Amino acid sequence: MTISSSLNAGVTGLNVNASRLATISDNIANSATFGYKRSVADFHSLVLDQSRGAYSAGGVRVTTSRAVEQRGTLITTNNPTDLSVTGRGMLPVTPITSAIAGNGDYPLRMTSTGSFRADANGILRSASGQALLGWPANQDGNIPGFPRDTVGGLQPVRVDANQFEGDATTRISLGVNLPATDTAADASGDPRVMALEYFGNMGQAQNLDINFTPTLPVAPDTAATNEWTVTINDEAQAGALVGEFTITFDDTRDFGGTIASVVPGSIGSYDPATGLIDVTVQSGPLEVDIGRPFEARGLSQLSDTFAPLSVTKNGSPVGNLASIEVDALGMLTAIYDSGFTKTLYQIPIVDVPNANGLKPLANQTYQVSSDSGAFYLWNAGDGPVGDVIGFSREESATDVASELTQLIQTQRAYNSNAKVIQTVDEMLQETTNIKR
Repeated sequence: MTISSSLNAGVTGLNVNASRLATISDNIANSATFGYKRSVADFHSLVLDQSRGAYSAGGVRVTTSRAVEQRGTLITTNNPTDLSVTGRGMLPVTPITSAIAGNGDYPLRMTSTGSFRADANGILRSASGQALLGWPANQDGNIPGFPRDTVGGLQPVRVDANQFEGDATTRISLGVNLPATDTAADASGDPRVMALEYFGNMGQAQNLDINFTPTLPVAPDTAATNEWTVTINDEAQAGALVGEFTITFDDTRDFGGTIASVVPGSIGSYDPATGLIDVTVQSGPLEVDIGRPFEARGLSQLSDTFAPLSVTKNGSPVGNLASIEVDALGMLTAIYDSGFTKTLYQIPIVDVPNANGLKPLANQTYQVSSDSGAFYLWNAGDGPVGDVIGFSREESATDVASELTQLIQTQRAYNSNAKVIQTVDEMLQETTNIKR
């Protein structure tokens, strides 16, 4: 009966508007919740078979979803591990209970932002109990290759606040000027000596003793030789000889004072293409950059002054962890009080074909579903995903003004459906009164 279908349609109208009111209430209640994604209620008409001529109202039904693709504004914080994503991707997290269990089973959850801090176990976790996941770096700070379509390589990010770390020296750049007058016939022939510090594998400081001995002319009143014998001794190996070289300097107008040639002696090697001397110290191979032939850097021979002009090296003594930071590429770096930095983890970005199809869970986290499609792990900044931004949080995507407007519309619609039910009730009452 058509009048009865009108009553049913009014009832469905009340129900769907009640559902819409619930989504609006959630949105307004979470207007200050970081990373919150709006709940959306969509209405769909129900059309019944009208082939018999009389029209029957089908009513309306509702479907609710999350507008995951909508992003809130990023705000600045003072915590380096407050993380957000600038693009469509999300951060990988897992429940802290799984991270503490440590059995390798880490259910993948996703969130667009999070405030992560180290707990008593050193695990970076949010206050809501979500542990940050990342790919661990090798001891040398490089990230190995991991599969991108599985969570097999991901591990809870763990940072020990009391850890010490040292960085062995592997390269030294040596900028020294040798006196041109020392290779003249009337020179004394005394060697020039300098000590060069480097750091071993255990973070301990060691010294290299470098002797620059000039070659004097074989006869008086002859031209300067412009030749030096350089020996390198490692104090960590009881003064053992680790390098011996004969260096000749150019004396022409165009290249005067630069290296002309380097001839290795009994130990060590020299590559003229790179300007590197290779020696082996106690901690292993060590490169010393003295400059290429006819290049105005490294070793030089000018005037009458012995001057170490520029000596730089990598490596550092043992230092204690001072802070951690995450860069735009998702590299989590430890910074030590000695000035040494080391990459510990890479935080990938999770992406799915249909972000709005993700299954919403508590605490602004999401799970892959059949509607979202399979996930893929991207490097931050690559593909369709955005960068990782530290010192930031993503605000709620709720627009309070828009929600209040929808609240008014929902109230009007609810009252109208209630009026339909009231009218149908009055019409049925009139039908009943016909018998009286």
